[in-house]
Amino acid sequence: MVAVAAPLRAVDGHAAAGSDENRLFAADASADVRYLHRWIGQRNDSGGRPFAIVDKKQARMHIFDERQALVGSSVVLTGATPGDESVPGVGQRAQTGQIAANERTTPAGRFASQPGRNLKGEDIVWFDYDAALAIHRLRPDASYASRSKRLASATPDDNRASLGCVVVPVEFYQQVVQRWLGARRGVVYVLPERRPVQALWPHDAPAIAGLSDEDA
Repeated sequence: MVAVAAPLRAVDGHAAAGSDENRLFAADASADVRYLHRWIGQRNDSGGRPFAIVDKKQARMHIFDERQALVGSSVVLTGATPGDESVPGVGQRAQTGQIAANERTTPAGRFASQPGRNLKGEDIVWFDYDAALAIHRLRPDASYASRSKRLASATPDDNRASLGCVVVPVEFYQQVVQRWLGARRGVVYVLPERRPVQALWPHDAPAIAGLSDEDA
């Protein structure tokens, strides 16, 4: 059991079989998150790797172990601009911080994640390297105070604050993200916000064999 303070929620990933739906309800997971979790499980889409589901509309991220059991949930910050696509070339512009307001999106989709470091040597979890997008902890920079307030607010309406990365509280990163996604390859699923979840993960999609080395 990982003990963390509200608004975080971390859970023991070794619960009895059949309790996943109840645990997602307890973690305030949306219907879209619960649908995608079932979809992943039915098809073994994560290929036996840990994975995260990012719900931009609810400003929350849920992390699951390799057995698809919930191990932690947290409020997050996502791209300041709503949208489900990345603008071409945004990854290059991110290196200098010159990203226009309309380019600050967190794209929807399925991404193979891997631990790494940014140009400053900070350990992060890449989920779209070409677009310079990662899961990272809240940083102690000029935006720390305002971003802390956004993370602590009771509504997801003000959690649009990043250049496109998924930003989590420091404690959650250290206790949950690092353990499950920061030490191995995984999968990050980002729910769409401008179309139904079924548009990306339809009911009748076939099962896959799992992740190849190239995918992961």
